[in-house]
Amino acid sequence: MTIRRSIARLRLLAAGLLVASLPWQVALAAPADQAGFEFAVLGHSFNAGPDDGPLKKAIAETSAFNASFVVATGIKAASESCSDKLYSQRKEVLDASGPPLIVSLSASDWANCRNSRGRVNAIERLNRLRDVYFADDQSLGQRKLTLSRLSSTAKFRSYAENAHWEYGGVLFATINLPANNNHFLPEAGRNSEFEDRLVANRSWLQRLFAMAQRKKLDGIVLFSDGDVGVLDEDDNSLLPSFSSKQDGFAGPRKQIRTLAKKFSGKVLLVDTQRDGDADGKEGKEGKSRKAAARAGGPKISWKGNLGHVSIDNDWSAIAVRPGKTPFFEVRQRAVRPSAQARAKASTVRR
Repeated sequence: MTIRRSIARLRLLAAGLLVASLPWQVALAAPADQAGFEFAVLGHSFNAGPDDGPLKKAIAETSAFNASFVVATGIKAASESCSDKLYSQRKEVLDASGPPLIVSLSASDWANCRNSRGRVNAIERLNRLRDVYFADDQSLGQRKLTLSRLSSTAKFRSYAENAHWEYGGVLFATINLPANNNHFLPEAGRNSEFEDRLVANRSWLQRLFAMAQRKKLDGIVLFSDGDVGVLDEDDNSLLPSFSSKQDGFAGPRKQIRTLAKKFSGKVLLVDTQRDGDADGKEGKEGKSRKAAARAGGPKISWKGNLGHVSIDNDWSAIAVRPGKTPFFEVRQRAVRPSAQARAKASTVRR
């Protein structure tokens, strides 16, 4: 009986020590959140042509860097095939990422696709991309993130590419805003795809900002293909404009500016708009962005609590720094030579 009582007492003592240790475990975990984290953005590496070598290299490097998660901006070059086979092959490449990987669609993935008869089939290809990449609520990558998609709302069942996730007190989200003037087609009569997506994106942005404000989050990060020009100066000239071209980003730009003014945290827009985009448009902020890139890589530009950065062809890391200024900071990583390249260089030297 004495032995049994001793064992019972030891079990109670062990349980008490476990419970007492729990607050210390929580306390030890808290500084990790306060210290911040880094996520990676894969720039559109297909500018030079249909070669997934740079993409594979970037994925290997971000996996070694051990980013909290990775966002890939586009899956293919505009000159590449829009076939199911290529979509599936590229998904396998992206799924090899160590950290969770989220795909943010590019105009080159679908907007200029044509079928075997040479006819435009952009909408059909966009729907196919949704089936291949956004069929469930999980990210790609060896480690997974659970995402919330706009398609969970019955009214916007088609728009699975718009996804959000919360990490470290910041709300992250993708939004389908293609760089080719938001895929506005002036010659198409009624722009059904553009107009329907405009409505969906308007609801999406409203939901994101309302959620972040309600949860009192520190920031919002929006990933898109096109630069909507949130930091560009508006043309307030009284002279009439003789340009017949409609600005496909006017609606989202105005909405983001309005919502950002009411949000207490920081708002960062991340895109990968490139030289020679389909619309040929470049504002003042776009010119300064390119000058900054030439001077040493992507940099975030700010107006109040609203920031913008364009990622170049390489990958970049963005740090989230709670309680510090700046709250978001780009930390571009130097490209490291592969093991094969180092071995080859060593052989040449001999």
